[in-house]
Amino acid sequence: MREARDTYKYHVKVGRKIIHRGITKDLERRGAEHKARRPNSRVVQVGRRTTRERALEWERRAGRR
Repeated sequence: MREARDTYKYHVKVGRKIIHRGITKDLERRGAEHKARRPNSRVVQVGRRTTRERALEWERRAGRR
């Protein structure tokens, strides 16, 4: 059986600058949490929903940049 593709990858941006990269199962809720802290930010989905394992790999790779 395949793993569920239920995890979103996202960037939080202010203007054109990426200020945070993350993963979540609830993009709307997570976007609202970021917006509460930084009203001028926006959350942008990166790619399609994916498995939690693949999303964690993406997040680790992105953190090394």
